[in-house]
Amino acid sequence: MSESIEKSEWILIGQTAILLQEMQTSGFLKELDLNGHQIVLSYYDGQFGALNNKCNHMGAPLAKGILKKGCIECPWHYWQFDHKTGEAKNKSFEPLASHGGTVPHFPLKIEGDSLFIQLSQESLRQRPTYNAGSDLSREPQREPGPIRILGLSTTAMDKNHPRFSTSEELLKSALSKISNDDAVETKFLALSDLNFRHCEGFYSKSEKACTWPCSITKMDPADDMKHIYDNFVHWADVVIVSTPIRWGSASSLYYKMAERLNSIQNQITLKNRVLIKNKVAAFIITGGQDNIQAVAGQMLTFFGELGFVAPPFPLVGHSLGWSAEDMQHNMDYVKNSEYLHEQAVELIQRAVDLSKKMIN
Repeated sequence: MSESIEKSEWILIGQTAILLQEMQTSGFLKELDLNGHQIVLSYYDGQFGALNNKCNHMGAPLAKGILKKGCIECPWHYWQFDHKTGEAKNKSFEPLASHGGTVPHFPLKIEGDSLFIQLSQESLRQRPTYNAGSDLSREPQREPGPIRILGLSTTAMDKNHPRFSTSEELLKSALSKISNDDAVETKFLALSDLNFRHCEGFYSKSEKACTWPCSITKMDPADDMKHIYDNFVHWADVVIVSTPIRWGSASSLYYKMAERLNSIQNQITLKNRVLIKNKVAAFIITGGQDNIQAVAGQMLTFFGELGFVAPPFPLVGHSLGWSAEDMQHNMDYVKNSEYLHEQAVELIQRAVDLSKKMIN
């Protein structure tokens, strides 16, 4: 029997009772490979459904998703499609798309106790209707103007009851002094002022599920990580990151941000697309305990993996050491130390000097 004749006929999938028994352990979704067709078979409310296994959005395998009230929810970005018709049924894809389109479906029939499918009658895929893309997705291109310096504080802070931060103090002080130079433009951001979600593991599902802009940012317009992305990729020439030392590591907010920056690095992995070019990063690290070099090593490696380069002597560090617990004294010391404040200014100046060479 030729392949063309075979595809025009009803093809046996299996006995319904056996299929249902198998599908109970997989949430009533089953992946099928029939004559080269990748299909997700589903069962809900007494009815079988058969869809093309590729999600309309990024091509995720729908069989790996979840069946919810007659809709198959994509395992990557949560788009939902009617398990029989393939039509997008919810608005989880907003504001990315005004409609999720329709995934192709296949006719099914039951004869006796057997389930059959007709591959030749696969419906057409209706692509999603996408909204205007995020401005973040534009190609990075440096606009003419002075060297742009972003100061980023990663200290965790209670907005209603702020406290003194030694790392943030040195960063703000240095930015204030260097802003008098007409050849630079400065901006300060505190991660504690931004409301952004944790990385939710899209990369762990598949590297293709970790997109640029970040999948979360695409789906959630309230996610403030967009400000970090915009400044890192499109605005800043120099990024100065300040952090306290927390149990020998950078702050928890720093790591929360770093996980979300995987969407930048992943573009190199997937598409050989480097979003961070000719940009400089340097660091201010302070705390009541030692481990400055280990914290700096992680930050230098991570920012290097994003595409940043570091100036000579790329950090300012201060610590009272492991045995010193007089934090009030430490705050006074940093606040009044002309040496540390001067070192922070010189750090930024070294970063600016390197940036000028790279841009020119």
